[in-house]
Amino acid sequence: MIVPMKKVSLVVLNKEKRQALQQLRKTGVVHLQEVKGESDELSSCRKHASQVAGALSILSEIKIKGKVDYNASLTEDEAVNIAEKVLSLTEEKKSLFAQQTSFKNELERFSKWGNINPEDFEFLAEKGIFLYMYEIPVDKYNSLGDDVKTLLVDKDRNQARFLLISDTKLSSEATSGVLPPEAYRVVMPSCSTSLIKKSLEENINRMAEIDKEIESAVCFIPSLKNAEHSINKKIEFENLFSGMGCEEDCEENVRLSWLTGFVPVEDVPSIKKCAKDNNWALAVDDPGENDEVPTKLKNNKLVELIYPVTDFLGTVPGYNEYDISNWFLLFFTVFFGMIFGDGGYGALLLSAGIFSMIPSFKAKKTPSAMSFLLTLLGFATMVWGAVTCTWFGLRVDQIPDFLKMLSVPAISNVTSAVSGTKLSLISSGGDTVNISYEAWVKENLQIFCFTLALIQLSVAHIKGMAKNRKSLKFLGELGSLLQLWGMFYVVLSMVVDGVRFPLGITPETYWLFSKVPLPYLCIGSIAFGFLLSFIFSNYEGNLLKSILESCKNIVSVLLGVVNVFSDIVSYIRLWAVALAGGAISATVNEMAGPLLGHALMFIFAILILTVGHGLNMILNVLSVIVHGVRLNTLEFSSHLGMSWTGFKYKPFQE
Repeated sequence: MIVPMKKVSLVVLNKEKRQALQQLRKTGVVHLQEVKGESDELSSCRKHASQVAGALSILSEIKIKGKVDYNASLTEDEAVNIAEKVLSLTEEKKSLFAQQTSFKNELERFSKWGNINPEDFEFLAEKGIFLYMYEIPVDKYNSLGDDVKTLLVDKDRNQARFLLISDTKLSSEATSGVLPPEAYRVVMPSCSTSLIKKSLEENINRMAEIDKEIESAVCFIPSLKNAEHSINKKIEFENLFSGMGCEEDCEENVRLSWLTGFVPVEDVPSIKKCAKDNNWALAVDDPGENDEVPTKLKNNKLVELIYPVTDFLGTVPGYNEYDISNWFLLFFTVFFGMIFGDGGYGALLLSAGIFSMIPSFKAKKTPSAMSFLLTLLGFATMVWGAVTCTWFGLRVDQIPDFLKMLSVPAISNVTSAVSGTKLSLISSGGDTVNISYEAWVKENLQIFCFTLALIQLSVAHIKGMAKNRKSLKFLGELGSLLQLWGMFYVVLSMVVDGVRFPLGITPETYWLFSKVPLPYLCIGSIAFGFLLSFIFSNYEGNLLKSILESCKNIVSVLLGVVNVFSDIVSYIRLWAVALAGGAISATVNEMAGPLLGHALMFIFAILILTVGHGLNMILNVLSVIVHGVRLNTLEFSSHLGMSWTGFKYKPFQE
């Protein structure tokens, strides 16, 4: 359930607001409205928080061989100093790396020239001998005239490197008439290449020293995390302190400050007592329509198992929306089992969940919700794998008989494997239909998916009817429910089998109370439901306005009928994704099967099975996130009218 909230407003003397915030934090029940404060202390805290977070990011990426003796005894100031040092060393390393790249490029540029020292060139220039370095294609160098004084330094198949000798100082333009245009003048290095090599070595050594210094700070990670938590608490406090509303044109002694927040109804007495003990002015009222009220969920231990999933997704219902945690857990568990669809995979997940609880039991602690959830999902997957007789993608003839006996014939792979004879069924039109066992099982699985859609989406509209039971909007929800039920038969006819579920009318068609044919009943349900929805879905106290609102949005209203069809059909993804996963596991088995009979290839076969099935399980996890979660947060939620616009209740506390 979503815990009811009260809006509270506190008024205190401005000179006492720091003490008031400290007392309010001790109470730990008020979710304060967001304020934006500014102060020197706040800026300093934010700077330190950024430094510590940056240092933690750097240190967490370092992998240390061997055991690390973590030190969590640093004070906050000492931790900040460590963070500053880590960041400073990291910046120095970046600068050195840039220099190292530059040095390497310079050495590469002069690798064919030998040792170059600009001072030697300057010395000769003072003596009237000017030397200029050039590179030129070999054939062009050989064609230089005798009047061009050169000294060949190096030559390979393509390029010649030479010194142009002159008794006068020459510019690049001055040599253009002497040398061919292919000649490239080499720019002199800033210092000698030997000095560059020495600087590069010093650079490399210093970077190694920096790495060691940074690695030595890994032991302070716990202290840095403690400091980060402490600084963030300071930021929260200082932001509130500097951002509280305050009177401006009053004397300091009587100037007032105030803040607003939200408190769970059950905690209102504690905030009243705190206000009374500290002589605060307190106003308690119901939240307004435009108030952004935080959401606090309160459920039993079983339903809370879904919280790791919703926390991972970051989905929080709005304060005025529904808490569907119980339905989310129920259907997510079913969807998970169907998408994984393999009893063998379920056994692995169940084992992993149980083993993850053992350390907690040994420490006499309650295992995490994630461990219990993993166990539940593994069990659900095992159940689905058992009823469909799916175990590690094995063929039916490879599965033990006692596992086959656990399956349900209507949806079992054992039934699908029956060949030759066909099954005779009576359609809803009264005709006899012959169908293969494999097709019958496939259609039954599809019908099961659509039945899940009918159940889950019906729950959404029944909840809507319960919420609007005192309003004519109740009839709008009833209309949506009737459309859903009628469209269910249309989906069976158009997607599953038009022969078994005909939309046409024959003398043998099933009749309701011998008066109304079933297809007509379904079409009538859709039409009557649409009429109710059109008239009452926007009802807010005025029937005419409700109808006009539907007329304004006539396109979306008409498309709503199509959306009901597509939402039901969307649930077929549960069968389709499971079918794909089953095909992958079967393919892995086929790849490894022939190798298992050879002693030399046995290990390789085990490797194929491990990697193949492991990869398939990872893909199944992604499928659950994409498909299993979607059906709850999109299809189901859209029929509930939920937009997941809420945010968590986070009280101001120590």
